[in-house]
Amino acid sequence: MDLRQQEKRQGREHEQDRGQGQDRDQGQGQGRDLGGRGRGAGPADGFTEAMSRLVSGVAVVSARRDDGRPCGLLVSSLCSYSASPPSILVALARSSRTCRELAAGPGAHFGVHLLARTHSALAQTFAGSSEDKFADVLWEWDGPVPRLAGVPVYAKCRTGVLLPHGDHVIVVGEVVDCAVAEAEPLVYFRRRLDWSLGPPARGRPPAG
Repeated sequence: MDLRQQEKRQGREHEQDRGQGQDRDQGQGQGRDLGGRGRGAGPADGFTEAMSRLVSGVAVVSARRDDGRPCGLLVSSLCSYSASPPSILVALARSSRTCRELAAGPGAHFGVHLLARTHSALAQTFAGSSEDKFADVLWEWDGPVPRLAGVPVYAKCRTGVLLPHGDHVIVVGEVVDCAVAEAEPLVYFRRRLDWSLGPPARGRPPAG
């Protein structure tokens, strides 16, 4: 799920909670208790809140539009899918321009850029809705793929499988090229991008 879609869904659910919370409590109870702690929530109401507790990295997915211009968006729903062939799975909102370019069918190329902790401004740019997100960032064409400069991980992919489901499309991309550099990752948790994976402060035992 891309981050802009996630925030919109959360806003709609909060509006529903304010208008229906009292009726729900007086009707069929308070919903399922997630692990016996926290507020009760049914599958729909609590979904976005529950997923905000999942720690993940973030990436920019980029592609070329029909008119030859670059497009891209920030995503947190991605993972390694297969080692043979090397493949990445990413979920894209159907409403995004990038998704429309990749949903045309197998064979389209796209880029996956994992971001470093220093890239919070870059992340905000691609989480937005600007018509030209590439205007103020460093990038170049890698064949048909817009490649961002300075990212710690870049994978050039070719679309292998498309699976539409709900308001998103799952894209499995086969990796045709990959570059890796050392950097602390940008971490997304509880709708914030400022978490660190650094060692605990001296004198304090690690959590756990």
